[in-house]
Amino acid sequence: MTKIKIIIVLVFLVMGLQHSYSQTYKFKTSGFSVMEKDQKGKWGKWSDLNLVNILVKLDTDKSRIIVNSEIIQLFEIIEYQPLEESETDSVYTFTCKDNNGDDCTLSIITRKKQDNRKQLYINYDNRIIVYNISNYHS
Repeated sequence: MTKIKIIIVLVFLVMGLQHSYSQTYKFKTSGFSVMEKDQKGKWGKWSDLNLVNILVKLDTDKSRIIVNSEIIQLFEIIEYQPLEESETDSVYTFTCKDNNGDDCTLSIITRKKQDNRKQLYINYDNRIIVYNISNYHS
């Protein structure tokens, strides 16, 4: 009977610790731009910055990132990459699959020398989408 009580307590402790480490982060976008490869495989130029006001949510509990654009973009996080720090940037990178099953890499970059401006990069083999983001407090 004592072993069962210990196991129950341990299960609740593990569940509580897991819940305390998972978080949801919300961001609001202010603009986005796209860059694509041409038929020869060379990167083109960034498109003009389009102003948008949409919500982006990083849910570490469900291992996903949601971009609430006109067509909702859902990214399942396959792997969390280690934080990369430099003198100019902090980069959090996630290996993902989008809602079409395509592989992509998402990065949240904080530009240290630009008043900690944040950007979300969505990298595919043939295109890159960048959103300017800021923390959102609901």
